[in-house]
Amino acid sequence: MNISQLRRHMQEKEIDLTIFLNAGFEPNPNMFYFSGYSGAGLLAIPKKQQAFLMVPEMEASKAKRLNFKIIEKPKGKRFFQILKQHSKAKTIGLETENFSILALKELRKQFKRIKIKDISKACYDIRKVKCADEVKIIKQGCKITDEIMLDCFKNFKKFKTESEVKAYLEYNAKKKGCDLAFPTIVASGKNSALAHHQTEDKRLTKGFCIIDFGVKYKGYCTDITRTIYLGKPKKQEIELYNILLGCQNSTIKQVKIGARCADLFIHAQKQLGKYAKYFNHGLGHGIGAQIHESPNLYTESKDVLVKDMTFTIEPGIYLKDSGIRIEDDILVTDKGYEILTKTEKGLITI
Repeated sequence: MNISQLRRHMQEKEIDLTIFLNAGFEPNPNMFYFSGYSGAGLLAIPKKQQAFLMVPEMEASKAKRLNFKIIEKPKGKRFFQILKQHSKAKTIGLETENFSILALKELRKQFKRIKIKDISKACYDIRKVKCADEVKIIKQGCKITDEIMLDCFKNFKKFKTESEVKAYLEYNAKKKGCDLAFPTIVASGKNSALAHHQTEDKRLTKGFCIIDFGVKYKGYCTDITRTIYLGKPKKQEIELYNILLGCQNSTIKQVKIGARCADLFIHAQKQLGKYAKYFNHGLGHGIGAQIHESPNLYTESKDVLVKDMTFTIEPGIYLKDSGIRIEDDILVTDKGYEILTKTEKGLITI
């Protein structure tokens, strides 16, 4: 958690108080990042005073495990009613993309003349460079992801449908104490031609089979894609796979401090040659408390790589009746890069 960086931004923008709200069941990634807390509640970060978490009584024991000042919200009271008792802020920073209109209406009822400033971009910018503890967690998450993927391949002949493969991966993620980073994609046969196919309870079909899977370990996401072949591939199919694999490997080798994300995308397109027109999505995305965060790897990206950024590189080729995608999680290092996902990338046939 890097509250000091956020406070520097608050000083620059003359923000008295920043608040993060989680009124639902899904964790608020910024609240989690700045506090380590993933439950329902409100995180308040004043410009100078001690930050505090306000939580419902039923969440108090969970929140008290953290090294944070905790205020319990009694039943029948609203978060902003209690916040008003602890703050006289005139300018409040909000992540407007995660703050509902209803919540804003409630906030203005308590703080009648406040100015609102959006701190969403500042949060993304702070989170895109990982600290040592975050890197350690993401590396362990990738190790778990690799173990589950390898185990899946060893047992693949048992599966009859796409949904059975998905269920096996997701069950083993839960078994290892992880949540899912996103809904698993298993796309066989013609379904592999769809970059984001929705897994079906449908028999596995011969041909390429894309498996896109990731876990959330201790609040941090991983993301790996492997394409295997069900049956015996034709010579042209093996050649096509190796073109994509060569593109991915070559693009990863371009990763270094100071590299422009847009240039990585352009390099991948050049490596694909005549198949570049069949690559129809971004080259990759940052991973962290969210499965998609900064940096972004596409042609118009302004992002430049910095040490300890973590992101994916995932070129793909999607033809009319089949597709291939290979994806790894990458860490920017002093020496260039480290590939965090280690699962075999040569074409596996089953």
